[in-house]
Amino acid sequence: MQAFDLAGRHDAKADPALIADDERHFVAIAQSLEEQVAELNEQLDDVRRRPGGHGQEAMDRDLEVHRIGAQLRMLRRFSLDLCLGRTVADSGDTIYIGRLGLTASDGTRLLVDWRSPAAEPFFAATHGDPRGLLSRRRYRWTNGRITDYWDEVFTAEGLEGHAALDDQSAFIATLGSSRSPQMRDVLGTIQADQDAIVRASSRGALVVDGGPGTGKTVVALHRTAYLLYSDPRLSESRGGVLFVGPHEPYLSYVGDVLPSLGEEGVRTTTLRRMVPEGSALVPEKDAEVARLKADARMVTAIEPAVALYEEPPSRPTLVETPYGDAVISISDWAEALSAAEEGAPHNDARDQVWEALVRIATDRIRQNTGDDPDRTADPDADLDEWGDEPEQEEEFDAYGLHDEDSVDALHAALETNPGLLDAFGQVWPRLSPADIVGDLWEVPAFLRMCAPWLTPEEIKALQRDDARAWTDADLPLLDAAHRRLGDPDASRRRSRKKAAAAADRKAKAEVISDLISHDDSDMKVMSMLRGQDLRTALLDDAVREPDELDPYAGPFAHIVVDEAQELTDAEWQMLISRCPSRSMTIVGDRAQARHGFTESWEERLQRVGLDRIEMAGLSINYRTPEEVMVEAEPVIRAALPDANVPTSIRASGIPVVRGDLADLDEMLATWLAEHEEGIACVIAAGATGRDQDRRDQDRRDDDRVRHLSPEHAKGLEFDLVVLIDPDAYGTGIEGAVDRYVAMTRATQQLAILT
Repeated sequence: MQAFDLAGRHDAKADPALIADDERHFVAIAQSLEEQVAELNEQLDDVRRRPGGHGQEAMDRDLEVHRIGAQLRMLRRFSLDLCLGRTVADSGDTIYIGRLGLTASDGTRLLVDWRSPAAEPFFAATHGDPRGLLSRRRYRWTNGRITDYWDEVFTAEGLEGHAALDDQSAFIATLGSSRSPQMRDVLGTIQADQDAIVRASSRGALVVDGGPGTGKTVVALHRTAYLLYSDPRLSESRGGVLFVGPHEPYLSYVGDVLPSLGEEGVRTTTLRRMVPEGSALVPEKDAEVARLKADARMVTAIEPAVALYEEPPSRPTLVETPYGDAVISISDWAEALSAAEEGAPHNDARDQVWEALVRIATDRIRQNTGDDPDRTADPDADLDEWGDEPEQEEEFDAYGLHDEDSVDALHAALETNPGLLDAFGQVWPRLSPADIVGDLWEVPAFLRMCAPWLTPEEIKALQRDDARAWTDADLPLLDAAHRRLGDPDASRRRSRKKAAAAADRKAKAEVISDLISHDDSDMKVMSMLRGQDLRTALLDDAVREPDELDPYAGPFAHIVVDEAQELTDAEWQMLISRCPSRSMTIVGDRAQARHGFTESWEERLQRVGLDRIEMAGLSINYRTPEEVMVEAEPVIRAALPDANVPTSIRASGIPVVRGDLADLDEMLATWLAEHEEGIACVIAAGATGRDQDRRDQDRRDDDRVRHLSPEHAKGLEFDLVVLIDPDAYGTGIEGAVDRYVAMTRATQQLAILT
């Protein structure tokens, strides 16, 4: 078996003396992979044959199936190309770096996981700091074969180890290759400045500030995979990692990267995905309304809005039942409301309050009938509100509340008592997030009570005719309301589950009793079912439905957020509320903030509630050619003179083209004909992220042409970028940023059509 396919201009690198060691090592890797795949398949079959079980047993089985399946997918996905490259240390030891670790059956280490400390020199070594290396080799894999490789020598001794030197590094060669619909793997070409950030501590908030093309997204993704591997505090059992991107095209673009790095369990999302209403949000057109709702204080308005519906009534409540009547005093109501677990969402706590209320009502009726042996006078009975104590029915004793079954009957009667249910519904009603937030924009007095810092003019500005015509400015408030209220239907689902479980237990109890009564065996085997332990085990084996959990609710141990410069103070609260540890990786560029970013990162983040802030900067533009940056830099500096514009390190040799809008079709057709690979993007104001012109559907290879707005192009990259009428992008900071972002998406060529 040969791993190398070095035809054509790479013939010199095919010298057997240069690749002999690698070929032998790849034979050992292939053999080990075959053995491990066979072993994992056997393990998976064994786990799947086990009984499903219930509860923790079933969960453990499913987790084991998932773990083994993930390992198999990784091994099958890459095979030999799990290997990224190798290092030769000054001690003479050769280490091969892989996407994951691999050990032969005899204990020989074949691959070192790229995230391990032993692999760090592969990424971090420079000529100024070789990290103890003589040389480093990186591979380019195509269809499971090595089609090119690059050697770097750090000392004169490294030349003696058979190195093939090239006039182009692996990284620069990769930058010049065509783009694809999804971000390609870049693990083998991570640079030293990027790797230092990837491996930085997870404590506190790390801000990665860098301009276009500096590899911020690369760092964010690789840091996510690295932290999950290296930091046990961020494991799934402790919350795991949440990765937050700016928009859906971005998540689609980077969706394959984390699995290629060995991590399949990372939750990725946008802010909009975090709330059910997110997909329907439209842009907020009123700048003043957007400004007011961006204030972090607006999120705090949700708490008093909900608290208004969690107060005891102003007078006692008379409860009438066939078993007798009772008065629920104001202090009784306060006691019931205090049963709500601290921090529990309003709708989730409703069951807790209701159970406490039914218990209190049961106690009061038993006290009134003399059934409660511990009865004492209620100092806060509030009887003056009703006059004399309610008269009890004389035949009440006939119900025999002295036995447990009769007390259960009373309890059941209270559970369906219309009067008690109605009173409870007024004191602790089911609430929907839409109702709470909508009332703020519909009832001025309600908004004034919940947000007392607002002026009368600001309250008026926030009112609207259709209170539920949600815009993106409502997102943080809707999220806060969802988190504070919980699911309004949760208690209904729990009641259905509870009733189903009770019916199941009753049916099983009847079956057990029937089996015992009809047992005609000599040894009376069925009598064992009378044993409490066995009977309890059988009855507890009721039908269980899995809880419907919000995958983005958290809490998370760490959050990574890309394009973070766009977040408002209110939107930051969405993330901080999900990350109690305040452990975050924050990636962004102040110069790409559409609504301006005049303060420092430290000032912004401290204001929204983060501390322990560390800064890391990226200043080298690896992606955008010099030709494009020469055009783009004046655009942003005209609006932001102090913008952090990175320095490009390469040129494409292709000048920026200017032309008429009428040239668009011909330009795209010519480019597609001349380039068998690569992606083009037409960026225009108002595009939605989908092809905006139906005629494009009939164009040959139209899957290689995207149509995006400047906002939806952020974070992406394309071989050819065509700007449509950039003056139409707007004026001021927003317009300048949109033009700058759109121009710097190009990795090869930029065209501007007006």
